Amino acid sequence: QLQLVESGGGLVQPGGSLRLPCAASGFTLDYYTIGWFRQAPGKEREGVSCISSSDGSTYYADSVKGRFTISRDNAKNTVYLQMNSLKPEDTAVYYCAAATWTTTVQAMCLFTTVDYWGQGTQVTVSS
Repeated sequence: QLQLVESGGGLVQPGGSLRLPCAASGFTLDYYTIGWFRQAPGKEREGVSCISSSDGSTYYADSVKGRFTISRDNAKNTVYLQMNSLKPEDTAVYYCAAATWTTTVQAMCLFTTVDYWGQGTQVTVSS
């Protein structure tokens, strides 16, 4: 059974950091474009960051550039989202997603081209 499992969410103060792992089971992440999406209450789900399997290229939404970093550890079959300098507007449920390796990071993040979703993890940025 193919599964993506996110963890690492929680409550953090503004300016703080969190790292979200996304672990895959039932399939190998090497062959997939992986992305992180988020959905805040009353808003549409948006692509935050995506990373390709073919050349390691990445995409970041303008709102997180310079603060978030996506990376993959194929040996651990895990993708990470490092979030620094967190702001209250980063509060959302964060979802990990996978798409076939031919999917570009732009197609995945901008047009939500996704084959598999994780269950999500809540991130709350508040003092």
